[in-house]
Amino acid sequence: MQNARDTDVGVTPTHFAVIFDYSSKTFRNELYPEYKANRSAPPEDLIPQFGLIREATRAFDLPCLEMEGFEADDLIATYARLACEAGGDTTIISSDKDLMQLVGPTVSMYDPMKDKEINVPEVIEKWGVPPEKMIDLQALMGDSVDNIPGVPGIGQKTAAQLLEEYGDLDTLLERAGEIKQQKRRETLIENRDKALMSRELVRLRNDVPGVEPLDDFVLQPPNGPKLISFLKAMEFTTLTRRVAEASGAEAAEIESAQVDVEWGEAAHGPDVGSKPADATAEGDAASAAAAAGDTPGALVAARAAEAVAQKVDNTAYDCIRDIATLREWIAEAREAGVVAFDTETTSLDPMQAELCGFSLATRPGRAAYVPLIHKSGAGDLLGGGLVEGQIPARDALAELKPLMEDRSVLKVAQNLKYDLVIMQRHGIDVAPYDDTMLLSYVLDGGSNSSHGMDALSERWLGHTPIAFKDVCGSGKAMVTFDFVDLDRATCYAAEDADVTLRLWRVLKPRLAEKGLVSVYERLERPLVPVLGRMEQRGISVDRQILSRLSGDFAQGAAALEDEIYQLAGERFTVGSPKQLGDILFGKMGLPGGSKTKTGQWSTTARELEDLAAAGHELPRKIVDWRQLTKLKSTYTDALPGFINPQTKRVHTSYALASTTTGRLSSSDPNLQNIPIRTAKAARSAPPSSPSPGTC
Repeated sequence: MQNARDTDVGVTPTHFAVIFDYSSKTFRNELYPEYKANRSAPPEDLIPQFGLIREATRAFDLPCLEMEGFEADDLIATYARLACEAGGDTTIISSDKDLMQLVGPTVSMYDPMKDKEINVPEVIEKWGVPPEKMIDLQALMGDSVDNIPGVPGIGQKTAAQLLEEYGDLDTLLERAGEIKQQKRRETLIENRDKALMSRELVRLRNDVPGVEPLDDFVLQPPNGPKLISFLKAMEFTTLTRRVAEASGAEAAEIESAQVDVEWGEAAHGPDVGSKPADATAEGDAASAAAAAGDTPGALVAARAAEAVAQKVDNTAYDCIRDIATLREWIAEAREAGVVAFDTETTSLDPMQAELCGFSLATRPGRAAYVPLIHKSGAGDLLGGGLVEGQIPARDALAELKPLMEDRSVLKVAQNLKYDLVIMQRHGIDVAPYDDTMLLSYVLDGGSNSSHGMDALSERWLGHTPIAFKDVCGSGKAMVTFDFVDLDRATCYAAEDADVTLRLWRVLKPRLAEKGLVSVYERLERPLVPVLGRMEQRGISVDRQILSRLSGDFAQGAAALEDEIYQLAGERFTVGSPKQLGDILFGKMGLPGGSKTKTGQWSTTARELEDLAAAGHELPRKIVDWRQLTKLKSTYTDALPGFINPQTKRVHTSYALASTTTGRLSSSDPNLQNIPIRTAKAARSAPPSSPSPGTC
């Protein structure tokens, strides 16, 4: 709650509270026992943190609220009502759609991830209905995360359209017989009770009894010694020092607090049990093994055995060719909570590739391909036309976008960065996500093993995926993917998504087993969108300067060739290692010569530089000549060919998982290997030339 708003600096609160869920059992479970029943237990490492978060809240002298039988959202709704009645404004720090029903003239939300305020216009823009209709909207569309049934087949857009036409849920259900679409009409009539029950599940209680008064939440300055005591217990050295400086306290004189790590009910986590080993996960045999109290290693072994036992059948996949079927798959993905996806395009360059289609996998063996722009008649003079029975790309991506941006559904991909750039070019920001290539790289980056999908599939699944050349051909006979017939395209593309999901199930538990979760989540995975944005932005290149440099380098190299011929006493091909070796070590008899396995003299850069350092002039001229010709051929001549015709910039590709040392690499073109500015190169370049490339 706050009594003042400042549009320049945000909100200055007068009252503040942090509200937690007490447990997963609330009055909603009495209404519908399956409510949130699809949620698995939290990870073992997370369980003790429930209590620690509460301790941290108290250390900051902030009210820490929860109530048995009610969810945090119900308490938030109750306090929002009380604040409004007291004449105050309320800001809810969350982006949860369940809370958007509370937004109004004096209640707003703040999304800390996007640094964005959510008011009535933002709710309407996001969901197509005002806040007062969010309850009815959610009742119709349901929620796979909370296991709220809703009305099968009714998604967000359809629900919003129905509410706009009929006003509210009650009127819609009363007049369901008037709906023209037969399937929709029958579905609403048959699922009337589900819709009404779902409405009660999503409706927040704003009358929770026995809550503490608002006056207890007046915001106070932090208690320096109390906060320092907690921070010292958590071993937050830097924060401890900063708080001590800000509060004027002497950290050395303050003892560390005694903070107990709580498990199970004491931690008030969602049904976490009495100890970590009792945490249960539902579903497959591998999860059952973990529920029995086994170690992460046992889960890894169970998943690995399962992966090999479940054979891949690439003839069993679906080809989605209409919106209704696509919506069913998207609903299935939401219910599963995790979906593997892959894109098929016309090029390896994500900045110029056309999107031919995308594939989805919701569980091992359950995958489908959505063709978008496949054509017939590859090689025809007229280029062929679109194959009939494909969803228009714009419509398919409009359906896909909410799923890809739904933070309650984990998206899994192999070499995610490529697909991320493709999706972002079509206005879709994928999150959250896992990358099986990066998982493998974190786990086995020190080995010489490949982290490509085909190699990983053979290693962990015992399956050899369909090769790209078997689908698109090779050499002069190769066609782009948009000319592959739909049957073969479906087998290939859907298999990619299926294999990716299977690999994720095998690789993800190994992070915990090897203690590498932080390396993946803090170092590798966060770099994916960063590098993706760098690739999309590209680097500006000045063609004129490159052309001028190329000419100067050519003149410099020609002058060096003349000097080389004079020193050698004859003309020869300077770029030929064999001829150069014969001149240096055969004719001139320079010391230190060695021969390769083929019997030729070795003329590596190191050997030439050693000879130059010993005072021999000809090897020095050869080294200078090689530097200039490399600059010319690799950079000033080649870079213009990489300029994107649309953006007029060079877009390199950064690889996260290509080196055993952990460093990045750059290709097409390689922008990480440009030589330093040597004296010879400087003399050969125009006197006042600016840099040819800028970010």
